[in-house]
Amino acid sequence: MDMAARFIDIHVVQSVPFANLNRDDTNSVKTVQYGGVLRTRVSSQSWKRAVRGEFESRIGQAALRTRRIGERVTHLLAEERGWPQGLAERAGAHTAAASSIKFELAKDSKDPKQTVTNKVLTNAMVYVPESAVAELAGLAEEHRAALEAAKDIKKPADKSVLPTDRVEAVLRSRNGVINLFGRMLAEVDNAGVDGAVQVAHALTTHETDVELDYFSAVDDVTATWGDQTGSGHVGHTEFSAGTFYRYATIDLRDLARNIGGNPGELRELTAAFLSAFILSLPQAKKNSTAPHTIPDLAHISVRTDRPLSYAAAFESPVSAAGQGGFAGRARTTLAEYAEVANGLLGTGAILTAGWAGVDEKDLDGLGTRHAGFDALIDAALTSALATRPGGAA
Repeated sequence: MDMAARFIDIHVVQSVPFANLNRDDTNSVKTVQYGGVLRTRVSSQSWKRAVRGEFESRIGQAALRTRRIGERVTHLLAEERGWPQGLAERAGAHTAAASSIKFELAKDSKDPKQTVTNKVLTNAMVYVPESAVAELAGLAEEHRAALEAAKDIKKPADKSVLPTDRVEAVLRSRNGVINLFGRMLAEVDNAGVDGAVQVAHALTTHETDVELDYFSAVDDVTATWGDQTGSGHVGHTEFSAGTFYRYATIDLRDLARNIGGNPGELRELTAAFLSAFILSLPQAKKNSTAPHTIPDLAHISVRTDRPLSYAAAFESPVSAAGQGGFAGRARTTLAEYAEVANGLLGTGAILTAGWAGVDEKDLDGLGTRHAGFDALIDAALTSALATRPGGAA
């Protein structure tokens, strides 16, 4: 389809209370130095995974990223299709060993020096539609006789009896999730998919401190009997709170190319991503913090020229309002920066811009105000997906 639009930018301001949405390898809150002060950060990988989960539920499709594709085939054959466990394990191992991806055998959980026959891990994670597991299991069923006569996979040099071209055809398959987020799989020819979405790390619009929360767990028997003092367990965890700026952009031409130019699918996938980006939240420590807020503000801009992040609006950290709080000033700062930035670039490349949020006053730098997030998304897509005069849908 011949669209004038190229990029859809989405900007979100969201206040998150006491939480640890994204931890590093020491269970510490992730941070970044920006503008000379410490900010709380949530990595793009963390928030993108949360977006992907919400996106999958909205479009009714799922994707699977794993090194254990053979074990998934084994499980399906044994649990759902009635194969003997040993034969199902051999089939799963031969499936994983059939592609061009190198593999290794999994370690024995009881003796890590030993490997496990027929438990194969691909050296690279495959990323396939969830439906690919059933397709691979079907391929194993076609070649059941060969698998019954085959030897077990006991070392990385062992060869599979399954056809490599058929297995790799399944590994190249894609769905809406992969078409949007992309796939890196260099080991299989023509399996890579350029992602149509770019997601920035989220960071607080202001300086933050990391808080140490010391906690104790009561031993119920000791508490009931009262025969000892002290806690059953003592520990500490890091948390922080703040108002985050989040940003992502969709390259509409890349997405249209990935899906073959279907206008209906393009709108469905784009709408689902925008909704998922607005409403998703990483789930780390959710049981002990329940930080389930929604954005204070979402702003969408449809552009013909290039993506434009407004992160620089917060290089000078926002200060708290007179009566406390960063969110109101963060929203105002975003609108003021957007007006200046778009003035410098020129507004001719903006097809439409709009926002929805909690503010009672208008934020002129962000375009048209909409009553809610759904109306904001619908208006952006109506503009973005309109064809050029004389163009074909």
